[in-house]
Amino acid sequence: MQRFFTIIVEFKEYFLLIFFIILSIIFLSLNDNIQIKRIRTLTIGMIGFAQNTAKILPNIIDLKRENEILHQMNVTLMDEVSKLKEAKLENIRLRQLLKFKEESKYSLVAADVIGKTLHLQKNTLTLNVGSKDGIDINMPIVSPQGIVGKIIAVSSDYSVGQLLYNRDFRTSVKIQRSRVDGILAWDGGEFLIIKNISKKQDVEIGDVVITSEYSNVFPPGLKVGTVVSATENPLNLFKNIYVKPAVDFTILEEVFIINAVIDTQKVSLEKKVLSKK
Repeated sequence: MQRFFTIIVEFKEYFLLIFFIILSIIFLSLNDNIQIKRIRTLTIGMIGFAQNTAKILPNIIDLKRENEILHQMNVTLMDEVSKLKEAKLENIRLRQLLKFKEESKYSLVAADVIGKTLHLQKNTLTLNVGSKDGIDINMPIVSPQGIVGKIIAVSSDYSVGQLLYNRDFRTSVKIQRSRVDGILAWDGGEFLIIKNISKKQDVEIGDVVITSEYSNVFPPGLKVGTVVSATENPLNLFKNIYVKPAVDFTILEEVFIINAVIDTQKVSLEKKVLSKK
């Protein structure tokens, strides 16, 4: 009890202040004076505003925290959706590749494209298979859509292929419908070209171009592309046939190498005959 009175004596100023504040509030609440009523109304309004503000602040903090959580969840979900889309597209490609391999009459070696150039005069692609996988120079590179090119360099683990869009590329081809023969090349333009086709030859826009039996690299009957236009030179008897490749090299990710070796005896004999002319 003595301690209680000691505390009251030491803090009497504070207790008196609290007492008079309470007493003032009581008098204000009992007073019906118009000015006092206005003050009372204003005070109640300020107290209400302060309470509402006090309630809003925690809500803002909670909303900010919730927004951060939702943002993280959104990023995670977008990443998951992207992975699912990529997996779906990969599944579609692999199904096409598997079907092509099962239906092909040739021995095929699957390869992933790990490097590619498409804006040079001599465009190539790099594959993740090499001599230890049975790959050799001049083996044809194909996809389910059509021919891609041929192998021009090999190491034990990797190989480099020459694309159709390459100044050095040449192969014998045939118009599938009319059986017109020609040599396919690339002159640096948008399309492949078959030059020196007689104006009298039956070639139409939309004709499918395939590899011919005269090719020393590609088996006959593989799709090369489609005829998109033909231009005639009024000064001679020939026309140029422009061909759009069947393969879209910009999105090419997986290919097959046909495990076939050039018939060296045939090539050697043809070179021997030509050298005598």
